[in-house]
Amino acid sequence: MDMRITTLFFFALLLISATKADDPCASQSDGSGVSVIPVYSKCSPFNKPNDDSLANTVLKMASKDPERLKYLASLVAQKVTSAPIASGQQLFNIANYVVRVKLGTPGQVMFMVLDTSYDAAWVPCSECTGCSNTTFSPKTSSTYGSLDCSMPQCSQARGLSCPATGSTPCLFNQSYGGDSSFSGTLVQDSLGLGNDVVPNYAFGCVSSISGGSIPPQGLLGLGRGPLSLLSQSGSLYSGVFSYCLPSLKSYYFSGSLKLGPSGQPKSIRTTPLLRNPHRPSLYYVNLTGVSVGRVLVPIAPELLAFDPNTGSGTIIDSGTVVTRFVQPVYTAIRDEFRKQVTGPFSSLGVFDTCFAASSESVAPPVKLHFTGLDLTLPMENSLIHSSSGPLACLAMAAAPNNVNSVLNIIATLQQQNHRIVFDVTNSLVGIARELCN
Repeated sequence: MDMRITTLFFFALLLISATKADDPCASQSDGSGVSVIPVYSKCSPFNKPNDDSLANTVLKMASKDPERLKYLASLVAQKVTSAPIASGQQLFNIANYVVRVKLGTPGQVMFMVLDTSYDAAWVPCSECTGCSNTTFSPKTSSTYGSLDCSMPQCSQARGLSCPATGSTPCLFNQSYGGDSSFSGTLVQDSLGLGNDVVPNYAFGCVSSISGGSIPPQGLLGLGRGPLSLLSQSGSLYSGVFSYCLPSLKSYYFSGSLKLGPSGQPKSIRTTPLLRNPHRPSLYYVNLTGVSVGRVLVPIAPELLAFDPNTGSGTIIDSGTVVTRFVQPVYTAIRDEFRKQVTGPFSSLGVFDTCFAASSESVAPPVKLHFTGLDLTLPMENSLIHSSSGPLACLAMAAAPNNVNSVLNIIATLQQQNHRIVFDVTNSLVGIARELCN
């Protein structure tokens, strides 16, 4: 009898192991990183079955880019160094990639939007009015604690309501985007990422939402401000993290977020990470030029130059889908690309340089020149294909006309299948080709 039980036990273990091996969405248990999941993938809890092509999926996601650019443009114009708990812009309708975290003790699983241009974290809490069905329950966590107005985190967060005296809770009530708002309290609890736990993590506990633009399970800020993950984790991650975003073609797979120096690429090309004192959260890099094929595109240096006073320059961002250049820069890149590819050209959504896919074999590569680093974009990062016909499109665009943007933004479509390493301590950004699936 004992032998039969033992045999059945080992058979069950083998079955579980095989099931995990066959399930590409199974969570990684080796502690090497946290899965980064595209919201449109099979592994996403927000996935809705659809028959959209890759091009249509990208166009849907990119339709939110103008609001994202408005938000980023507003940041570079602000003369503040504090981290907002809520913004007056439509930041929170940008939900391209999510990470699985655990909040509280015992840990409650939440899938939070990953955002490198934002600092604070927030989640919908139980009994929240207008929130999704998945909320964080403070009452069931033994490590939950409130933060009153006497705590330093309250002075680090913008948009909070505190009286001149007393120790009342840090309350916030914000409207944004014209049709959405949320309110809540700044609190703290344990944050679990993979095998790590960050104690006393300060985040916004949302109690009320109106409008439909807010990620259903919250947001995790990876910026450089005082309430960001890097700042609150202290020496645990030594100011280093990286991510690898999977291709949107990889419906069944997720990428990874690696936190801390361990496990990062041993040999990787780097470029200096620049700091704007007026908006320290953004990850600025020095883009010095762009080549199309063998031609260095003629671009006036001032259109690429980093200027902390105006906020101009180039940033790497996880919330924008399609790489955007200021209008004169994009026009110069597009015109050179068209010179080297057989027309005629047509438009598809945000993409204005679409051509017969039969000419793709002669399409020139696009190379981004950074200080100390040249990045040649593979064709999957520079071209996108239409399902409406045999068309290929240059997968980048100009900043929208209604956005007074001085920023060039290296977006997620161009970052896919690359390991992007942010070393804030040493002020470096590394980029290396990697299959992220």
